[in-house]
Amino acid sequence: MFKGTNTVRCWVFSRRIAAAGGRENAFTNRDYTAYFQQVPKAALPQMMRLEADRMSNLKVTAKGFASEIKVVMEERRLRTEDQARALVAEALNAQAFFAHPYRRPVIGWMNDLISMTHADARNWYERWYAPNNALVVVVGDVKVAEVRALAEKYYGRIKARDLPARKPQFEPVQRGGRRVVIKAPAKLPYLLMGWKCPVLRGSAEDWQAHALEALMRVLDGHDSARLTQELVRASGLASEAGAGYDRVARGPGMCYVEATPSAGKSLSELEEGVRGVLARIAEAGISEEELLRVKAQLVASQVFKRDSIFGQAMEIGRYESAGLSYKDIDRALEGLKAVSAGQVQEVARRYFVNDGLTVAVLDPQPLERRPHAAER
Repeated sequence: MFKGTNTVRCWVFSRRIAAAGGRENAFTNRDYTAYFQQVPKAALPQMMRLEADRMSNLKVTAKGFASEIKVVMEERRLRTEDQARALVAEALNAQAFFAHPYRRPVIGWMNDLISMTHADARNWYERWYAPNNALVVVVGDVKVAEVRALAEKYYGRIKARDLPARKPQFEPVQRGGRRVVIKAPAKLPYLLMGWKCPVLRGSAEDWQAHALEALMRVLDGHDSARLTQELVRASGLASEAGAGYDRVARGPGMCYVEATPSAGKSLSELEEGVRGVLARIAEAGISEEELLRVKAQLVASQVFKRDSIFGQAMEIGRYESAGLSYKDIDRALEGLKAVSAGQVQEVARRYFVNDGLTVAVLDPQPLERRPHAAER
């Protein structure tokens, strides 16, 4: 998408942004691809024109594709195939989801990249890159009427396109625990556990996502969090431990716990330790003190995002792309404030169960000896 259009030569797009004193980049995640620029206000009309141009006039040539696919292959090698923990995470997702596209890595399997052609890329572009399948988010010192006029001027002349029907893609109910072992060169073993969990859907059940967010912060994110206190300091089972969850997604959600065993401790001992931490929350709940602390942290992190123009734009785009509304950002903040200790205990009981669990472990293999410079 940076290689040029019928009207803008290769890499001129990036040079024009740099000349305007701006910065730009792009990324793809499981739900959308995003292109962004941070520029002075006066450069906004030019950015709208350039983005509209590459939405409709991109040149996808065999030569340009051949060079870019090599970059993507190398990125996969560096970020996934040469990173043992990344291989574990990739394997866990492939096991956790049988039917949903989330089972495939965003970057693709290496065979996907080897087999892809420039015609595949062009067909994808022609199928999906249309104004009726895009969001434009503008944040800054602007007026709505002015931005709308620019959008109509540059995007309004691009014809809408009939999009392929989006078929429902539901993940079947998991009917038992799943487990996968990855052997890869590494110094230490590694444990990754993932449970199927709900995400925000703009419904009355969204309290569960807010409670799960609070539960993840009870487990991780500060010095007195449960995983650090119980697994690292008290029992010495882990040298490090953490938890993660993203409540904003178009597809199904998962909560994760990761940990590395301490010297002399086994992965099975560590897994039992993680299960014990979660079982104690499910059985006894959390204290009001814990809840107040994590609420303060969660609310503060949401508020601090608004200090950044870029952060505001990313948050709006993320919610809208997941099928939610930018108005849900404020609703989610209020939802976090309203979470009760009983709700945190309830989601721990309901979702952190064996039938919804997938476990991936790293069985470390000997590291290849890398020659010293004098030996090369």
